[in-house]
Amino acid sequence: MPRPPTHSWSFLTNHAQVLLCIARDPGVRLREIGATVGITERAVHRIVAELAGAGYISRQRDGRRPRYTVKSHLPIPDALARGQRVSDLLTILAAADQPA
Repeated sequence: MPRPPTHSWSFLTNHAQVLLCIARDPGVRLREIGATVGITERAVHRIVAELAGAGYISRQRDGRRPRYTVKSHLPIPDALARGQRVSDLLTILAAADQPA
């Protein structure tokens, strides 16, 4: 089966990719998110702070590890996605992880 071509761009923003990583694993570390998304840990820290500041995620400590909660009932902050919620996006992306 041919491999899909690699591009220097992505359909999903880094914010969406970070949110998806957190939704998949609420105990994920910033370092792991950075490796998955392909950005620096510092960039992940900034994005997580922005998502938390906007209310899309909340953070708690579970011992030494962070634990995140995604507020999936909130609307997607994009004019083209009017009426869609974060849960709608995560459902679509999670379905892509399931075997066919």
